[in-house]
Amino acid sequence: MLDIKKIRKDPEFFKQKLATRNVDPKDIDEVLALDEKRRELLQQTETLKAKRNAASKKIGEAKRNHESANDAIAEMRQVGEDIKKLDVEVEENDAILNDKLAHLPNVPRDGVPVGPDEDSNREEYKVGEPTKFAFEPKHHWDLGEKLGILDFDRAAKVSGARFVYYVGLGAQLERAVYNFMLDEHMKEGYTEVLPPYIVKAQSMYGTGQFPKFKEGVYQVNGEDMTLIPTAEVPLTNYFSGEEIPTDKLPVYVTALSPSFRSEAGSAGRDTRGLIRMHQFNKVEMVKYVKPETSFDELEKMTKNAENILQKLGLPYHVITLSTGDMSFTSAETHDIEVWMPAQDKYREISSCSNCTDFQARRMHITYRDENGKLQLVHTLNGSGLAVGRTVAAILENYQNEDGTVTIPEVLVPYMHGITKITPANAVPFNYLHK
Repeated sequence: MLDIKKIRKDPEFFKQKLATRNVDPKDIDEVLALDEKRRELLQQTETLKAKRNAASKKIGEAKRNHESANDAIAEMRQVGEDIKKLDVEVEENDAILNDKLAHLPNVPRDGVPVGPDEDSNREEYKVGEPTKFAFEPKHHWDLGEKLGILDFDRAAKVSGARFVYYVGLGAQLERAVYNFMLDEHMKEGYTEVLPPYIVKAQSMYGTGQFPKFKEGVYQVNGEDMTLIPTAEVPLTNYFSGEEIPTDKLPVYVTALSPSFRSEAGSAGRDTRGLIRMHQFNKVEMVKYVKPETSFDELEKMTKNAENILQKLGLPYHVITLSTGDMSFTSAETHDIEVWMPAQDKYREISSCSNCTDFQARRMHITYRDENGKLQLVHTLNGSGLAVGRTVAAILENYQNEDGTVTIPEVLVPYMHGITKITPANAVPFNYLHK
């Protein structure tokens, strides 16, 4: 959430910056009008409280002098009723004001490319040459289904579209990938966490998914609970309402978790394969840092994600998202897109964002600066990486003409020495596969 005091101080700055994020300047005017009304109501309340105190004093004096205090008592009662009415007005005004503020996105950092959508994103650099084959590369879903390690049909029978069974060496490959990721992140100083997969609405509000993006998640009917769309939610909320000791900053945490997304609005997009699923595994990275280091920490986090791809030998490029494409809570986002040979293009596999103090203000996560004054931390989050998409990239980039898939060298120890997935070793009960 944005700081209303800063908006009040320089509204034109916020109008200009948020206009690049498709926010109407009138929305800022509405926020300021509600803020002004709030301060007027509070001033009226303070005036009435002073009046009530004066009436109370009159009553005390009248009683000490054995005089009638009826008029003063009546006046105090009326003032009390007026204060109650004003308190209701303040509460109603605050609810509208907070809702308006909750729908305003974070301010983009200077230098972030300005544009309405992904077409305005800026490529920063490429790593590795796009994989080329002497044969026509197969899509990962075709490879997986032929080997029997990905079963979309039976998942659709059991759960519906956009679900999958990983079977045999497919399941082992998924497990190898996320264990490798976690091990690498721990080498970089991240503490592994196993978080809850269901969270309260307040936690979703804290990281910015609520109230604006409720349609994208699965909520538990009749309960104040939501299946997490990303481990960012429980990880970032870990210190909600707390002061982090300054000498403990920065704090790095990482977690493997399933992510649950309704994929509302994605009809017709990526209907096959592992790219856009209702349930998928993801290794998440989250940082709590001091404000002055947060953009340096963003670059480090991006490198942490890149490290995984480099060691897996997967070609990729890094882009900076435009103001119209970056996430609601982000001030700057670097996306990493991995090369998918069968699609002949790069696809997103990681998104690393600096949310500055936007989330911390909602969650009240603080630390003390060198003067002992409470300040909001900056929070960062990034995929390290989306596991299913990594498996898809491995299948496509490491495929062989005969339909087998070579295991990247760094994953062989995690695969118990298996170096290649073949029809013979993929799934013990392959005869059951369609």
